[in-house]
Amino acid sequence: MLEKEFKYYLEHQSELVQKYDGRYLVIVGEAVVGSYATFANALSYAQKKYELGTFLIQKCTEGDKDYTAKYHSRVRLPHASVHC
Repeated sequence: MLEKEFKYYLEHQSELVQKYDGRYLVIVGEAVVGSYATFANALSYAQKKYELGTFLIQKCTEGDKDYTAKYHSRVRLPHASVHC
């Protein structure tokens, strides 16, 4: 369940925070494919471009306070959360 994407985020968190602090990242595989001010904007973009269940939306901040990985599953729900 999007372990590769979340692992990428964790491994690159400090450099991503320098570039995207406070923004919502859309991560596919091992790449940031979008950066948005709101979760809703990130989700809107990702749903149009990628198959549901294939992308991770992660708020980019220092530390572990935002380690809730939000993603859209194959079922159409507003969002699902996985707490790490």
